Amino acid sequence: MSVLEVDVNDPDNLKRWSERLETASPQEVLRWAVERYSPKLMMATAFGAEGCVLLAMLSEIITDPAQIRLINLETGYQFQETLDLRERIHEKYGISVEYVRAQESVEEMERRFGGAIYGSDPDTCCRIRKIEPLKLVAEGYSAWITAIRRDQTHARKSAGIVQWDEKFQLAKVNPLANWTKRDVWQYVLDNDVPYNPLHDLGYPSVGCAPCTRSTNQGEDDRAGRWATIGKTECGLHTR
Repeated sequence: MSVLEVDVNDPDNLKRWSERLETASPQEVLRWAVERYSPKLMMATAFGAEGCVLLAMLSEIITDPAQIRLINLETGYQFQETLDLRERIHEKYGISVEYVRAQESVEEMERRFGGAIYGSDPDTCCRIRKIEPLKLVAEGYSAWITAIRRDQTHARKSAGIVQWDEKFQLAKVNPLANWTKRDVWQYVLDNDVPYNPLHDLGYPSVGCAPCTRSTNQGEDDRAGRWATIGKTECGLHTR
């Protein structure tokens, strides 16, 4: 697929590219993103199955670590299994994912608020631990890659393969937007991609430990995220 000039500040142009890339494979989308945006390209991953699939694909595409900055928003509340998965990914693919943390530690934040706020004010907690750190990292970059799928939540169903991200002021590339959960897990199994063992224990979607529970049969995959307060998104992928 040829790479044409892209105005990263033109949502209409990105929409046209999204339409063109709709039938491309995730690997083709990743190559397009690397060729067009590198080295001002980044990817944020929480090490979900989808993110691990993209890291596996990128390991066969990038030839220099400087082509893309790979980050994990380390909130201070992640499961140990998630932290361990970062090392397993590195061992298998030689890919290093950088931890990006909030400007204040969990202890400092909880001291400032008089205790943990993930239960009483989760939106503020997500803003401080995830959204604000990503905004700082995004400065100076032209595009970021995500692992979202359209069928995950209502907020994601209109995601383009590539689109303008108003919140972070850069292009947003979603190579797996039109994939299904089945597609993701077929790739994981076919390619022996390391994944979070919590998925085998009833956690289809894994976020911060205090805000994630296992799901029951018949529940939506994200029903275990912020289960008692009706929240389904941390805010990274909402306007």
